[in-house]
Amino acid sequence: MVISKKSIFMFLSLACLMLVLGACGSNNSSKETNSAQTVTDAVGEMEFPANPERVLAPNMEDYLVTLGITPAAQWSIGTTVHTYLQDELKDVPLISWDMPIEDVIDAEPDLIMFESEAAIQEGMYEEYKKVAPTYVFKSDDTADWRKQLTVMGELFGKEEAAKTAIDEYDQKIEDAKAQVKEAIGDESAALIWVTGGQFFVFEGDRYASNVLYKDLGITMPTYIKDLGNSQEVWQAISLEALADLDADHLFIMAAANEEGIETLENSSVYKSIPAVEKDQVYFFEDSSNWTMNAKTANDVTIDLVLKSLVK
Repeated sequence: MVISKKSIFMFLSLACLMLVLGACGSNNSSKETNSAQTVTDAVGEMEFPANPERVLAPNMEDYLVTLGITPAAQWSIGTTVHTYLQDELKDVPLISWDMPIEDVIDAEPDLIMFESEAAIQEGMYEEYKKVAPTYVFKSDDTADWRKQLTVMGELFGKEEAAKTAIDEYDQKIEDAKAQVKEAIGDESAALIWVTGGQFFVFEGDRYASNVLYKDLGITMPTYIKDLGNSQEVWQAISLEALADLDADHLFIMAAANEEGIETLENSSVYKSIPAVEKDQVYFFEDSSNWTMNAKTANDVTIDLVLKSLVK
């Protein structure tokens, strides 16, 4: 069969046209999938950007890391950072917890996120909005880390990553809970953070307490029950107030050379705590995972609890 030059030209032209149309269709589809979305946060409606590459989310780096997102800068108080995240964030610059506007501008974010309106310095919300779209979480979405991670997964288009992380955590809890139960039965445990010469007892719903009592099912001492729910401002307690702490196991977080540890260990109050009498006290220099309630922090806490209790 003889094919004319005209037929070949028409065939090639048609093929090129199909390729161009296919590319356009692909681009349009991509644009629709990755377009900015209008969402409602704690403040009102805002345009959540498509595929933000430089995210500032102070004190929420755990969530970003879990979703495979590296923040533009990481939360800090002086040189203090979330130590347990430094394998992932060691090369990420610091930004002060109070988010100075000059530092925010220098970070060149294309998205800023806050855990709550209370986390924003007074009068600064409008200033941050001038730098980049600013999303403020609703309190209902941050009351539980699983819910917050799920919401973040939806916002960033990483729903599957969020679900996988939660499923992995729930499986880890199931395995760890059985080990803890076999190791200590119904014995109780409590957590204390010693810093700046002051003593902070974790109420039953503060930070890592959620891992101990809700996830691992460890018995809550009567002393902790009587403290009630945690308040927004965490108040230090006196050494004398620990006299009634009826914990069989005690987890203490304190930096190296913390002045309060010597005071604590030399006191008759401390020596009368059941956990101390039974030599069931566990010290940790890094408090960063214990004073967070998020997926990666909780993973680290579980590992440390198992290492302490399961012999």
